Amino acid sequence: MNQPAGRPHAASQSLPEPSRTPSEGLHCSHFMYRFRRDVLAGLSARRLRDGMRQFLAAVDPAEATRPEKLQRYIISGHKADFALMMMDADPLKIDAVHQAVVSGPLGAAVEATWSFVSMSEISEYVPSVPQYREKLIREGNAPDSPELAAKVAAYERRLPMMNQQRLSPDIPDWPAACFYPMNKSRVPGANWFMESSSLRQSLMAEHAQSGMAFAGRVSQLITVGVGLDDWEWMVTLWGRNPEHLKEIVYRMRFDQASAKYGEFGPFYVGYSATGEEILDHCRINV
Repeated sequence: MNQPAGRPHAASQSLPEPSRTPSEGLHCSHFMYRFRRDVLAGLSARRLRDGMRQFLAAVDPAEATRPEKLQRYIISGHKADFALMMMDADPLKIDAVHQAVVSGPLGAAVEATWSFVSMSEISEYVPSVPQYREKLIREGNAPDSPELAAKVAAYERRLPMMNQQRLSPDIPDWPAACFYPMNKSRVPGANWFMESSSLRQSLMAEHAQSGMAFAGRVSQLITVGVGLDDWEWMVTLWGRNPEHLKEIVYRMRFDQASAKYGEFGPFYVGYSATGEEILDHCRINV
């Protein structure tokens, strides 16, 4: 049988099987919620009690339905009361938790105020081993020196672990977290996407160097929202103390990648909490 014009023969292509599971990395979603006090005021004691029980089960699901990574936060400020951050290979496993939160006896009193959908990735700005070697040489390391060879070998050993952390992060057991979306500028004179690859690589290397100064105090995850949500990236920062979040964001604003090319969305700061702590903090009780 003749193939339709313009369509290659299926056997000539090696195409992946259709799937909602990424070939590497995880889906990631951030959800912000607010309790509606007007609705809560109209609930009977029994319905409120049942709703609280359902809420606790929703934010701490059983192993079979639990996303690979799930974090709960009390959010400071008026923009939200609490937040969930979840990661899993299956986006619907993540969304099922959200649906459980906004359904059931308490569902009408829980309003989703904001969300961001993204995926983890290995950024194009992560240097390969040869790129890292060239960077060290530009910084003054002698090409044939044992010191250069040692630094390159150490980077080559670390790179797989660092990339795995980017794709499936070990979330630190720290109290504070900050979340914000961002874009790279497209305005005349500061269009990130019209700059050369070498310049973008250099600017992101400077940006990464600033972040390294906070190692042990701040852990960072960048997930990509391109094609998935309104902003291009989502930044998640975990801090040993909220003061470290303030310091790193301030410091990195001076890097050219941010100062000239960065555009930022709403900021949320939260504190790690159990479901019970969220209800107690938000004065949800019978």
